[in-house]
Amino acid sequence: MSDIKFEIVQKIGVLSESATGWKKELNLIRWNDRDAKYDLRDWAPDGEKMGKGVTLSKAELTALRDLLNEFLA
Repeated sequence: MSDIKFEIVQKIGVLSESATGWKKELNLIRWNDRDAKYDLRDWAPDGEKMGKGVTLSKAELTALRDLLNEFLA
């Protein structure tokens, strides 16, 4: 299996932290030398391991924001 290459371009924020220290974070990440996208997933305390997550373009992130604003209004 090939290695997944990533670069965290910008740490945006932490949504939550578990008792084991894993953090659910929103970051701007460049995966495998492609354009950076917004990424929401769990990260280990050392930042080397990650859980499953979702990667969104800026347009998708904006659409999610709008949906949440309508839902929570």
